[in-house]
Amino acid sequence: MKSNIFISTIFATTISLISCNSSNAKSVDNPPVEKTTAAETTKIQVALLLDTSGSMDGLIDQAKSRLWNIVNTLTTLKYDGKTPDIEIALYEYGNDGLSQKSNYIRQVAPLSTDLDLISEKLFALKTNGGNEYCGAVIQDATKQLKWAKDNNNMKLIYIAGNEEFNQGGINYKEAISDALKNDIYVNTIYCGDRTEGINILWKDGADYGKGKYFNIDSNESIRYIATPYDEEITKCNEKINKTYIGYGAKGSAKKMNQETQDKNAQRVSAANYAERAVSKSKAVYKNESWDLVDKVKDDAGAISKIKKEELPAELQGKSESELKTIVAEKTKERATIQKEIGTLAKKRQDYIDAESKKSKKQDDLGNAINTSIVAFAKVKGYTVEK
Repeated sequence: MKSNIFISTIFATTISLISCNSSNAKSVDNPPVEKTTAAETTKIQVALLLDTSGSMDGLIDQAKSRLWNIVNTLTTLKYDGKTPDIEIALYEYGNDGLSQKSNYIRQVAPLSTDLDLISEKLFALKTNGGNEYCGAVIQDATKQLKWAKDNNNMKLIYIAGNEEFNQGGINYKEAISDALKNDIYVNTIYCGDRTEGINILWKDGADYGKGKYFNIDSNESIRYIATPYDEEITKCNEKINKTYIGYGAKGSAKKMNQETQDKNAQRVSAANYAERAVSKSKAVYKNESWDLVDKVKDDAGAISKIKKEELPAELQGKSESELKTIVAEKTKERATIQKEIGTLAKKRQDYIDAESKKSKKQDDLGNAINTSIVAFAKVKGYTVEK
């Protein structure tokens, strides 16, 4: 495409010069040269606004338990046959440990593709009694986060809590109206009785935000379906971790955090650990900021730009040629393991789907979010590929 534009430009310029220098030449209409601009990568952006007041321990536990399940639902979505980038943001609100000046609200993590960071921040949340200002936290998320511009992006806010939706000095309708102006849809999840949630305006918030209203029992523990494939996926996860090469100032710490988030997922349940491993086999789990394998995928010339001291100690004595060979081997090894996990993950999901039909679906945070994500995706022109 670029070479055609270049040739067209030279041709048009030559004709123009001939026209200008010849008194008898007829005027020539030069067709405009089409400018090429890099298209923005399609994004699915999800902001989770979680009530961390004293009664919300169950909600936070459900969020920890369902993070990777939600990520895996997001990875089934395609736009024009391509997998969009996934960015997740995290806010907490209603916590007396936060500043009154900030309306007891804190941005825990901005919209980020760093899924380990989201996991780390989520597992660090603590509850503490408080005042829950839904309008204020929706306003903060709308104004503070870096939302994508193009209409093909899917932008969703999920706010979960259990107090009156209209508390605080910020009118929730005005906050939601601002969100809609940016094509951001607001979904509400009331932690309690459905009718009670309707009465205290949680459904009104969702209706106004063109989103979905859900109610969940936040005190109910997540019910997992163990599968014959979980143990095998776990072994693959242990192998895939060995393909990561930390580099730069954060390389070592980030690699360690990857293993910490594995342990956090494993402490929740073996099934949750398997869900995380499945997420790590997908294209959306990318760590180019600290992993040399992902960095080279993003920038083929990265190895020649990295300083010796930015590499792990065991690689600092290697030549550029040797480093390229090592990274190529790790890239191939990771791709093989990811493919294996992908095959196991499909069998695992088929097993879960079959078992789920035998009992009533649990109404929890993850299922509420997953159900609405798929519904919004279809409206926005995305396809679901399991």
